[in-house]
Amino acid sequence: MIAEPTVTSRSSVQNENLAVDTNPPGAVRHTVGGARNENREKSVRGKRRAREGSENAKRRHTKTTNGGLGRAQNSYPKRGDVEAVTLFEVVTMGRSAMQAVVDDWIEAYIADRDSALLDLVSFFIQCSGCKGLVTAEMFQSRKGDVMSKMVEELDECSGLQYKKFLAFPWILTVTWPMDMDSGEYPLTMTGPYWRRFRSEFCEFVSVLVTQCQYSVIFDSYLMDTVISLLTELSDSGVRAFRHTCTLAAMKLLSSLIGVAVSLTVSIENSQRLGEVERAKTSGRRNSTRLERIQRKVTELQDKRVEIENMMDAIFKGVFLKRYRDVLPDIRSVCMEELAIWMKLYSPVFLTDSYLKYMGWMMHDKLPDVRLKCVLGLQGLYGDPVLLPKLDLFNSRFKDRLISMTLDKDHEVAVQTLRLLTLISQSTDDVLTAEDYKQLFQLVYSSHRPLAVTAGELLYTRLICCPAETTDLGEGTSEHHIHTQLTADRVRALLHFYQDSGLHQHMVYLVDSLWDSASAMLKDWPSLTSLLLQDASTQGLCAGEQSLVIEVLVASVRQAVEGPLLAGRSTCKRIVIAREKKTQLDDCGRLTEHFLKFLPQLLTEYSGSPESAASLLKIPQYFHPDSSSAGSQQALAGLLSEMGAVVDLHTDPAVLEAAARSYLSLCGEETAWHSLARPARDTVVQCWVDRLAKLMGDALQDGNFTADEDRTGQMLSTLKKLTAFHNAQDLSGWGLYEQVSPLLSGNIQHGGLPAEVTVEALQCVSFSVLWNLNTSGENLTTREKAVAQRSKLRTLCEKCLHCLSHDNQRVKEQAFLSLCDVLTAHNYQVHVWEPSSYGPLLYTPDPKLTKALLAFILEHVFTGPECSSHSRGSNVESSEGRLEELHRRRNLLAAYCKLIVHGVLEMSMAAEVFMYYMKYYNDFGDIIKETLSRTRQMDKIESARTLVLCLQQLFLRLKQEQDSGVACSLGVQTFSSIKELARRFSLTFGWDQTKSRESLALIHRDGIEFVFQGLVQKAERPSSPHLSYLTILSEFSSKLLRPDKKTVHSYLQRYVNEQTISNREECWLPLIQYRASLLATGTEGEDAASFVSSDSPKQPSLGDMKAPAVICSETKGRRSNRASSTSTSTSTSKEEKMPGVEPGTVFRETLPTKLISEEQYNTNEELDVDTVEVDL
Repeated sequence: MIAEPTVTSRSSVQNENLAVDTNPPGAVRHTVGGARNENREKSVRGKRRAREGSENAKRRHTKTTNGGLGRAQNSYPKRGDVEAVTLFEVVTMGRSAMQAVVDDWIEAYIADRDSALLDLVSFFIQCSGCKGLVTAEMFQSRKGDVMSKMVEELDECSGLQYKKFLAFPWILTVTWPMDMDSGEYPLTMTGPYWRRFRSEFCEFVSVLVTQCQYSVIFDSYLMDTVISLLTELSDSGVRAFRHTCTLAAMKLLSSLIGVAVSLTVSIENSQRLGEVERAKTSGRRNSTRLERIQRKVTELQDKRVEIENMMDAIFKGVFLKRYRDVLPDIRSVCMEELAIWMKLYSPVFLTDSYLKYMGWMMHDKLPDVRLKCVLGLQGLYGDPVLLPKLDLFNSRFKDRLISMTLDKDHEVAVQTLRLLTLISQSTDDVLTAEDYKQLFQLVYSSHRPLAVTAGELLYTRLICCPAETTDLGEGTSEHHIHTQLTADRVRALLHFYQDSGLHQHMVYLVDSLWDSASAMLKDWPSLTSLLLQDASTQGLCAGEQSLVIEVLVASVRQAVEGPLLAGRSTCKRIVIAREKKTQLDDCGRLTEHFLKFLPQLLTEYSGSPESAASLLKIPQYFHPDSSSAGSQQALAGLLSEMGAVVDLHTDPAVLEAAARSYLSLCGEETAWHSLARPARDTVVQCWVDRLAKLMGDALQDGNFTADEDRTGQMLSTLKKLTAFHNAQDLSGWGLYEQVSPLLSGNIQHGGLPAEVTVEALQCVSFSVLWNLNTSGENLTTREKAVAQRSKLRTLCEKCLHCLSHDNQRVKEQAFLSLCDVLTAHNYQVHVWEPSSYGPLLYTPDPKLTKALLAFILEHVFTGPECSSHSRGSNVESSEGRLEELHRRRNLLAAYCKLIVHGVLEMSMAAEVFMYYMKYYNDFGDIIKETLSRTRQMDKIESARTLVLCLQQLFLRLKQEQDSGVACSLGVQTFSSIKELARRFSLTFGWDQTKSRESLALIHRDGIEFVFQGLVQKAERPSSPHLSYLTILSEFSSKLLRPDKKTVHSYLQRYVNEQTISNREECWLPLIQYRASLLATGTEGEDAASFVSSDSPKQPSLGDMKAPAVICSETKGRRSNRASSTSTSTSTSKEEKMPGVEPGTVFRETLPTKLISEEQYNTNEELDVDTVEVDL
């Protein structure tokens, strides 16, 4: 192929040429490697000496002449110091010289059409990236002889390829180097120079046809030659020829359509002139002029027929062969141009015989081809004149279009939905009600552009023109009409939301409609007016009122925060200044409006917890600088109403929304800070006083003696204080000291209700968390630091006691509180400055750590075992099971945080890692992320944890097998342990150098574990843990080749040659492990026969029998791992095992780090994709 031309490289390319075979008389030689054809005006005289095969490439200096293109060459502009001497170079220089070059070429063609045509032939071949030679001989042979010469051959001896084909009136022979199939040619090359080449190339073809349409295009010579050339080269086996010439042929047909359209216009104009002339009276009619017009019409019609014949030849010779080409780019070009032909020349191309290709290619497996089809159809359906010709296409391919809205490629799905929107706007009888129902559901798509497009269809088809409208009498004001129209549209939206019944997320529906229906959604006065109307005139039931409130709150959030929703992907874009200004204006308008009307809404809907919780979120979006006249008075009314609502409800959603709104209003940067904070303090102080009074009556000598009524009041007050303490720092009210006696009395005497205990634990833990968070500011003396640590220790002791509570909620809350405070304490210890007072170190005692682990094993790894093999099985998917799974995932994530933050020792994760495969579907992502984080902390300690995990599983299985009892649910089978080891090995990634130390530790500890119990029995030694080597062999593929030799030498320290040569069944694990280290074929096959199974009767680990049949999948997997190991280690023969010289053995100490410490990259793991968990 050719490189990007430069001043130096282009000159060197001009000096290259290739010799060719013996040319017959009349042949013309033409170079296409960037050099001028100095011989195009000369005929080859005499006969050249025949050569066998192909000649070697020769280099000779090309002589600069003024022949060939004549004035066209001399008029080409210059680029740098090099004159553009070929059409290819001129085209790549830009469009400014295009028309002048084409005009000069036409003049050269008129003067000497053979030489000019050879220049054009060379141009197309050179644009294909061919550095070679073109030889042209006149077509003088019989047809049979000609067809026998139409070949495309390869000469491996000379490294040249040949293609001989007929481009009437010549037989052309193209010779080029073999490396042309490397994939690099101008249409695929990168860089700014070549990115412009495609457009310039297409422009040249278009300009050529445009400038020739009144002259040489009808000479039956130029177009025949060009069409023959492009047809033959587009059928070549060389991708560069096929791609370039197919593109040229498609653009040539498009340009010919322009000529045909121009001829059609001229024919219609001439026919109208003839009709006008015939309409004249016989005395005024000019017969001569009428005959001249008729001759002109006949001449134009003949030219149009000739053009259509050219178009038909290109379509049948190129399109029909290439629209199913193996190269996706060629298929895309064909579909893109076909759509253009249908739109520009619909009388010929917009028929069912051509539309079928568009419909067929919508099933193409490449998304780009499908996208080109859909975009082309959008242009057709956008023209109302063309719609009647698409009826049959609609009925045949409508189902395919609807299914493409679920295409795996997002852009194809979006453009298909836009096409269907065009269809729905143009006609009403194509899409049925069921089709619209399916399309409307896409507003809940996770891909926002698709959801927005579906929202546009929903708005224009269903909401904008609601089926039910309210009749308004004469004389109604414009404001009332607008309000009523908004109300009707909102009702239509609510009916759709209720009828769909698939999702319960109004915020996603509002986000989908925001781009098309923002005017309706931001009409907050109309929505407020609808909610404040009387029930008799409102026409909304209680459920619909709640939905209108959800729409109102969602539109407020969308106006302030924009389209940022969890679970909905969107393209990254820069917010322009106009959008920022619109956002600020909307924020100001909603602040001014809701300061006035939100108190009325709260008063109207305070009885419904769901509606109150939604309305209480609105103050969080107020503009902080809004200080309009009367805002202070309006805010006072709002705060008063908020306090009344909070005092009325104990629903968690209401309390959380109120706490966050108070926090937003009390911010230092807000204009109403001085008014909002005292109101908040008054509310909190009232609750604290009430709680103190209730506790004083309920606690008598530590015993909880309150009746049911007082217990309910205490629980309500605790819920409110806990919710506010979660969002705001209420340490000034001493809630820890006030609530802690409840837990102390419950530990000593019991009797505290479970719900009160849960709220008390939450309140106390929030108090400790806020103290830790503000320790840098508040801990000014050592006494305060000691008091804070004492609070932390006391809370941990109380939570530890609650872990054994009878109530499940109490136990879970105690566990979560422990994890939260210990994680926060560890973080504060690491970030505080030693120069100032900070939190004193608190280390959990062993009893507490064991209790945490026991809780996880008891309450998380229970229930159905969802292994990776049951991914496609039908499992229970009820709402209750999902909530239970979510609860267990939260507990496991909290425990894993303690490990990755260093609160617990890393070895405590071994019990969690055991369940990686057993509960892969439920907790696989959390466990894998924990494994990745621990490896980032300490690679060696993480490897020790994996070793501990596998050895404990092995020992438990062996102990159960030795006892003769069948495997229980708590013990995994041998094959499960082996699969777990394989998954662990995959997490080390492709970069084996980073994992050398870890893998060395795993193999060393594994070998020592196996042979530490080696004893002499009878005449041969045996080890009870020998089967562990089968598990250990799963890590062998990750070792570098030098490390394998070192591990093998360490293995030989424990076993002699006599033992290795022993082929008894008990030694098969050793044979397999040794074969995995040596990567030998013979012993590997012998060892492969030792495979464990999950049969009901488990074989003994010390003396396992091989099954009669070996699974082919296991063989393939082992061979693949062996081949990948040999490949990855072939480039590292001279590397050494970290800390161990070749020929030595491992020691008890850790390997010395000889490689650079690099942070572990989780992206290199080979396991399946998982969801990242915030630990």
